[in-house]
Amino acid sequence: MSSEGTAAAQSGQLLVISAPSGAGKTTLARLFVERTPDAFFSVSATTRAPRGREQDGVDYRFLEPSRFRQLVADGAFAEWAEVHGHLYGTPLDGVWEALRKGRVAVFDIDVQGGSQLKRRWPEDTVAVLVVPPTPRELERRLRQRSTDSEEAIAGRLAAARAEVALGARLYDYVVVNDALEVALASLVAISEAERGRRAGRPVGSEAARSRRDQVDLSAWIP
Repeated sequence: MSSEGTAAAQSGQLLVISAPSGAGKTTLARLFVERTPDAFFSVSATTRAPRGREQDGVDYRFLEPSRFRQLVADGAFAEWAEVHGHLYGTPLDGVWEALRKGRVAVFDIDVQGGSQLKRRWPEDTVAVLVVPPTPRELERRLRQRSTDSEEAIAGRLAAARAEVALGARLYDYVVVNDALEVALASLVAISEAERGRRAGRPVGSEAARSRRDQVDLSAWIP
């Protein structure tokens, strides 16, 4: 059963994946959905404009601020927040789809939003923080994209440290995205282990190694 009393005959799961910008969380989330038969991607809503090749309803639901505010008033979001001057929210429909049908809903959201989901559905939410091996590696990836100014890169690195520090306190698992396939395997193991745990089975060793207290984050948190 979910913490809000929703009947969930099967073990539905709210799999939250959060990471600093440039850590590869969106790629991981999409690959996880592709390889997990009963998983689906929860499309967030935002008031910011589309970037590059982003498509409405695929990458985000792009909304006018007035429409977003109306949905907030209607209680249509599982969580929402203002980030860098734009509003972002997680529609409730994805949550109910997972919990009522025993599926895995994958949320590509920040730690602030993920923490809200954990507070609201503590038994159903599995929160995973994805990090590059080191801040230096993240800086390399950001520079390789060639889309940010020096000031923007410095800002993203500072925000990354803060995000990792917060996620290390509040999240359940940490996945170091050094090699994509290895990180994906860890994510799959975590999801399967948590569904097994809900059914009374012990958490396997691969998932256990990704528990937040088992991962060395000293490169990120002095």
